[in-house]
Amino acid sequence: MEKGKLAESLAENDREQVVLAAVVRDRQEMREAEEYLDELRFLAETAGLETAATFTQKLPYPDKRTFVGSGKLQEIKEYIADSAVSAVIFDDELSPSQTRNLEKELGIKILDRTRLILDIFAQRATTAYAKTQVELAQLQYLLPRLTGMWTHLERQRGGTGTRGGAGEREIETDRRIIRDRIARLKEQLVKVDRQMATQRSGRGSLVRVALVGYTNVGKSTMMNMLSKSEVFAENKLFATLDTTVRKVVLENLPFLLSDTVGFIRKLPTQLVESFKSTLDEVREADLLLHVVDISHPNFEDQISVVNQTLRDIGAGDKPVFLIFNKIDAYTYVKKDEDDLMPGTRENWTLEQLQKSWIARNSGVPCIFISARNRTNIDKLRKDLYGMVREIHEGRYPFNNYLY
Repeated sequence: MEKGKLAESLAENDREQVVLAAVVRDRQEMREAEEYLDELRFLAETAGLETAATFTQKLPYPDKRTFVGSGKLQEIKEYIADSAVSAVIFDDELSPSQTRNLEKELGIKILDRTRLILDIFAQRATTAYAKTQVELAQLQYLLPRLTGMWTHLERQRGGTGTRGGAGEREIETDRRIIRDRIARLKEQLVKVDRQMATQRSGRGSLVRVALVGYTNVGKSTMMNMLSKSEVFAENKLFATLDTTVRKVVLENLPFLLSDTVGFIRKLPTQLVESFKSTLDEVREADLLLHVVDISHPNFEDQISVVNQTLRDIGAGDKPVFLIFNKIDAYTYVKKDEDDLMPGTRENWTLEQLQKSWIARNSGVPCIFISARNRTNIDKLRKDLYGMVREIHEGRYPFNNYLY
């Protein structure tokens, strides 16, 4: 489509149009870079944005001044000039100076992956606690970037008693306001943290199980199925922000099941810190149900991201039950009979993949299910019952009257 016609078609679209940009490192495979961009596109869609174009550039490392090189920057600039896009989103966290330089060069709103995720969290937050957590993360992200948000730094007129008699710059005033707000938000969260800790300690002797996994793998659907509740679930990233805890009874054995926020690669450090109490449900759990979307072409990379995040928050040593969900959506590419090249994982049937995974990870219990079609759910319940019972018996060896 010609650029002029493209601009006309975009103008007719109600959704805000954006451009995505990424740097492909020298040692990074193009397949991986494309997957990252697909995820960034999904993030943009979750935020209510529509991707008009994507730009990638292979570099040893991002440009310190503008993230991408001058040639690619000019290419993006020319596209913007003849289109209806309102922002450029970069698939990495930009430094404050990079953001300022890009806005100056492109004359358009610049976002990075971190800012986009923070905006999505702000849209998704519904409870006062979640809103407080997100606001804290946003302000921590904003504070070092205030300079670029001002087009003038004139001195305020000062009077008697002002610092130095010359007043303060507006940006310094705003920094002080933001720091004060951050301090108040942290105090609020500390109070809520204590309340939540008291609630957790008052749950008695029940075994605690937590659902974890990459975002949008079906954790909330799993929660609804096991607890027979109606936790909000949809096919978008970060559908769940607030921790939900339900009492579940399998056969005659009760336990507590919690659903928490999904993980994602390059999860902003501000969010990890702000959502500390939410993640305490994971840290204090007796068993983690790691839900995996087996239909995703790079589900093993997502497993690695979740495992690393669990280690980062101090929950890497928890017992884990791997639940491979969405087997109904699993697809593979059948090899031609005359193709003599060795097959890759993309050529494996579901049965071959199951055998391979079980053989390579014999120390980690796992199961392959479809929560949507309720395939293998009876076995899931039976296996989960056995694990919870084992934990209960180990903790209370003389209190097994339940069985």
